[in-house]
Amino acid sequence: MKILLINTNDISGGAARAAYRLHTGLLKSGVDSTYLVKNKNTNTEKVITITDNKYKLKSKINNRLNNYLIKTYKNRDNTIFSADLFSSNIHKIINQMDIDLVHLHWVNGFLNIKSIGKINKPIVWTLHDMWPFTGGCHYSQNCEKYKIECENCTLLNSNKKNDLSRRIFKQKVKAYNNIKNLTIIALSKWIADCAKKSEVFKNRRIINLPNPINTKEFEPIDKKNVRRILNLPIDKKIILFGAMSADSDKRKGYLYLKEALKNISISKDELEIVIFGSNKDEIKNEFGIKTKYTGSFSDNLSLKLLYSAADVMVVPSTQENLSNMIMESMSCGIPIIAFDIGGNPDMIEHQQNGYLAKPFESEDLARGMGWVLEDEERHKQLSYNARQKVLKSFDFKRIIPKYIELYKDILQINK
Repeated sequence: MKILLINTNDISGGAARAAYRLHTGLLKSGVDSTYLVKNKNTNTEKVITITDNKYKLKSKINNRLNNYLIKTYKNRDNTIFSADLFSSNIHKIINQMDIDLVHLHWVNGFLNIKSIGKINKPIVWTLHDMWPFTGGCHYSQNCEKYKIECENCTLLNSNKKNDLSRRIFKQKVKAYNNIKNLTIIALSKWIADCAKKSEVFKNRRIINLPNPINTKEFEPIDKKNVRRILNLPIDKKIILFGAMSADSDKRKGYLYLKEALKNISISKDELEIVIFGSNKDEIKNEFGIKTKYTGSFSDNLSLKLLYSAADVMVVPSTQENLSNMIMESMSCGIPIIAFDIGGNPDMIEHQQNGYLAKPFESEDLARGMGWVLEDEERHKQLSYNARQKVLKSFDFKRIIPKYIELYKDILQINK
């Protein structure tokens, strides 16, 4: 059984790291897995990229054309929006490879819509966000037009029915109709429900199957020792917050965190906030609490140290699929405080291993921080339960066999 995983990056970004973990887990289980990416930063076994200069040139031109189409909407929201309309014929390269099955992940800027529809192998597609079934947005916010047909896109601030979102949507419907054997993997129950209700995937096989995690790579480390290494205070309660473009991406909920910290019941002299994924130039410290900015991390060891140094992580996102940060933190024994939305309840059990705040109520977010941090014995139990949840539900040894079983089932049906 030869599997080809495809992602735009090999390890940069949440989807890339999740796909890379699956790739390494498959290899360790004896599956012949190859990981095809556009941007390669590792020298790891069987991670490949396309080196053909003609393809590279065409890809660069296509990306500029896609970006040009988006930029014509001058009043668009600054939230990520992807077109991927123009073809670079990468499917021709894929179709010539000696593989049995193609497993797509986050392919924006690499594999365009037309090419996806022309792959002649069985396809599995993991939904890392909503883009595969929308008219271009990665998270729809409050819009549900993807259930029927996208138009008058709110992210583009468009008042036209036949706008770019409709063009993208129609091309997806046309391209996907050409795929005979397509299985959708929904990482969370929430996105599975969205996909089932979408016009694009409503008649497709949709399976709820989470990302796997190597719990040996993400495990608790002695908090005092880690804090000494990272030059963090031993005697304070540390709140961790992490997000790329945290201040500019409204979905990350930075403003909810800011408001919640104004109402926290614990003395601010007892607290320190650590923010990763951004620097001080990107986020202005408006918390009134001592704050340390670490910049971005991509290697597992640095992330493990960072998670283990914290007492709690706050993830105030307004839409979330199956967050790597939440899973990694919990694997390191860190309780999470987040809104009760998206895929969060798949991992966080309210007041058992973390705290699920009422959606978009900063006061409840603050209440959760106090509840988790004020009682040491409670905090110890929450930390233990967080680790146990990941071991039981997301560990490599439990999840990788399910992927292998799914691949075998798909290939058997395809015979």
